[in-house]
Amino acid sequence: MNEKIRQIIDQINTLEAELDKAIDETESRMSYQIQGRRVAFEQAVKDGHRRAKMGVFRWFLTVRPQNYFTAPIIYGMVVPFAFLDLLITIYQWTCFPVYGVKRVKRGNYIVMDHRHLAYLNIVEKVHCMYCSYGVGLLAYASEITARTEQYFCPIKHAHKVIGAHSRYANFLGYGEADNYHRKLEKFRGELAREKADSANK
Repeated sequence: MNEKIRQIIDQINTLEAELDKAIDETESRMSYQIQGRRVAFEQAVKDGHRRAKMGVFRWFLTVRPQNYFTAPIIYGMVVPFAFLDLLITIYQWTCFPVYGVKRVKRGNYIVMDHRHLAYLNIVEKVHCMYCSYGVGLLAYASEITARTEQYFCPIKHAHKVIGAHSRYANFLGYGEADNYHRKLEKFRGELAREKADSANK
């Protein structure tokens, strides 16, 4: 990877850290606190949320007809989602220790906190939890796959990849053959250091 690309990646990482900090500061002014697994709002905010809540009967009257037709297909996806969840978890628990790769923490990706929002009725909460599960599961599986790719094949594609995982930017350029196997071991060493750093915390 040439120096200019590395500098741009460093700038992106710096900006992402600044963005995370700005988001945290904004959220800290949103009148809620995280207490363990619960999210607690100030009483005035909670009262406003309750007033904004739409009853289930009224909500069903406002649902677009096409949503009823597609609901079985959408919720039918829970079967392959759950199967993927099971298989990808078994994979990382059995293979990552062999590779010396730190396991991905599932709870960092699958977050179910919309149930604490009082302005959502029970059906809306179920919808939100399902979406949170699906999106979180795919991000969880993506990170597991990204660590696997870093271990076995940290090479970029010749064609532009949309939505590439966070590790991809640091991979070797397409066709960068010089000292490939030595560089591959360096990528594996980085994974091992991540695991060691995690163990020392």
